[in-house]
Amino acid sequence: MMVIAKNLTSDQLQFFDSNGYLVLESFCNPDEIKSLRLRMDYLLDEFDASGKASIFSTKNQQKTSDDYFYESVEKISFFFEEKAFDDDGNLKQAKQVSINKVGHALHELDPEFKRFSSSEKLSSLMLSLGYQRPVIIQSMYIFKQPGIGGEVVPHQDNSFLHTDPTTCTGLWLALQDATTTNGCLWAIPGSHKAGLVRRFIRDEKGVHFDKPSPSYELEDFVPIEVKAGTLVVIHGDLIHQSFENKSSTSRHAYSLHVIDTNGCRWSPDNWIRRTVDPEPLYTS
Repeated sequence: MMVIAKNLTSDQLQFFDSNGYLVLESFCNPDEIKSLRLRMDYLLDEFDASGKASIFSTKNQQKTSDDYFYESVEKISFFFEEKAFDDDGNLKQAKQVSINKVGHALHELDPEFKRFSSSEKLSSLMLSLGYQRPVIIQSMYIFKQPGIGGEVVPHQDNSFLHTDPTTCTGLWLALQDATTTNGCLWAIPGSHKAGLVRRFIRDEKGVHFDKPSPSYELEDFVPIEVKAGTLVVIHGDLIHQSFENKSSTSRHAYSLHVIDTNGCRWSPDNWIRRTVDPEPLYTS
């Protein structure tokens, strides 16, 4: 695929370099947002909630990781919120408002999400950021359900999606307005400059972090409130998080993580173990 870069401005690149994130307003138009949301409505309608699924939690990820989680790398899999079930293990409300996320191969297996994920405007963005052979390594549709949408604890994407040298960039598309009341992103500006803090390892023991989590001060974080259609570009070493959604409004987002496979080695102890190498967006 030949890509012509629609270059980010020098001010945008400087902001990204200094802060570790970049907000691109109106990256998607209302029709594109509607198409992605309607497609997810369809996938949820087709999903059999009585079958195999997992609970997803960033607080207890080691405990909630299982074969269903591992195999989701090359599938479209559904993960429930921790607070979606009662004491007897039954859903307390409809499946549509009980799901935490859907992942991790929407960008490969679903035609609507693949169309956006392989679009020229996304490819040209990665070219503008200097990627030579970008590969989408995972995708997630994140719901942040009203009232039960779980907290995502402070983390760095390079911890989970490690290459040598590190190359991960997160692309977080708001499909609804994201505010401080419904669980928008928060980040520590410039934290990416301190490098990678710890790794999330998969070995014979399962999955675990190689070091304990550092403590962070809340006042160091800034909220990234955005309108639907905005794309947030996230450096792989940026420390970011989101809080629980205690509001009555959901906060849907589509998230992609991209690595560069040109001269970079995918770490074999990452949690993601693919059976087939993914295709690059382009080769420059």
